[in-house]
Amino acid sequence: MKRFSTILGIFVLLCVAACKKKDTPRPALQIPESYDGTNYATNATTQRNLLNQLSALTAEAQRGRNVANIVTKSALDNLFNAGNPSLANVVTSYFKGRLEGTGGWFDELAKASGNTYTPAPPTPGQQGGVFGGYLFDENGLEIEQLIEKGQFGATLYKHATDLIAAGNFTEATADQLLAIFGATPAFPNSGSNKVDAQIRDRAMANYAARRSDINDPNSLYLQIKNQFIKLQAAIKAGAAYNKERDEAIAEIKLLWEKINAATAINYCHSVISTLSQTNPTDAQKGSALHALGEAIGFIHGFRTIPQNHKKITDAQIDELLVLFNAPYNATPTCYTFVTDAANQLPKLQQAISKLKNIYGFSDAEIESFKINWVNQQQR
Repeated sequence: MKRFSTILGIFVLLCVAACKKKDTPRPALQIPESYDGTNYATNATTQRNLLNQLSALTAEAQRGRNVANIVTKSALDNLFNAGNPSLANVVTSYFKGRLEGTGGWFDELAKASGNTYTPAPPTPGQQGGVFGGYLFDENGLEIEQLIEKGQFGATLYKHATDLIAAGNFTEATADQLLAIFGATPAFPNSGSNKVDAQIRDRAMANYAARRSDINDPNSLYLQIKNQFIKLQAAIKAGAAYNKERDEAIAEIKLLWEKINAATAINYCHSVISTLSQTNPTDAQKGSALHALGEAIGFIHGFRTIPQNHKKITDAQIDELLVLFNAPYNATPTCYTFVTDAANQLPKLQQAISKLKNIYGFSDAEIESFKINWVNQQQR
């Protein structure tokens, strides 16, 4: 009987201990106010190099804005394939196919360089050229923007999703995602030359800053900054906080997309505003087609990104490209925004409405997206 009582007592004690252990709540994740950049430079070397490679490719394409310069396809191909990894190693297979090869965007930009252009239905053999300070193909499409802004999605965001899909989350992963977004641990909320080049925002982070009023505590820039800080904190805290880690990743992806869409909306506003004027100058017309090219690039780059990594669908992207007069599977007619503005500009308002509905933007946000807040606030 005594032995039974002893065993029973031990059993009760174990039960009590187990219950206490089960009832002990997991401490909440402690999220610091700032991002720890101690190992950022070392961890993010590859991602920073990819940004530099895209900048070099873009600079070569931009040489074509001067009619005196001839940009060659081979120069663009070489820059696209330079580095380890190169942009060509990372980009989606779909977008890679659009850039390279005979009749690809590198080829089309090279053919247009060194010529002048007037927006109009293309004639046989026409190759496009410089108009209003920008280089367009014969259809009024600014290829340079597809090369650069298209790769914000097809290469940079694609690289981020590759890191996420690998599933090997370490503190280095957070730094790498932050870098390929274009931000630094300093989060200056500005990509202007008023900020030191080592810490200023680049790529999509630069556009996050432009879309964000510094006085708005719920701006897109501050939202994604807070999610990067949460992500780093969750990874540092260990496997017990994988839920918070995954929450932060999901929010970062969605906010990244929202910044992309908000910027396309900004450029749609710009085209509408410029081409709604009476008798715009050639410089204004060129600027408007440039803004249209930016919007096309930002949206087109997300085409074929796996659906589990994005909210917008490829079908919705295709609908937007049709509204931009730049369908992925047919000849663009972008020049008509200049030659037939009254009938074409309403398409851009439709595009704004579609993006608003897809991402749930408020009327106030849509209005705010008209502004480049970095310039407005001189930061």
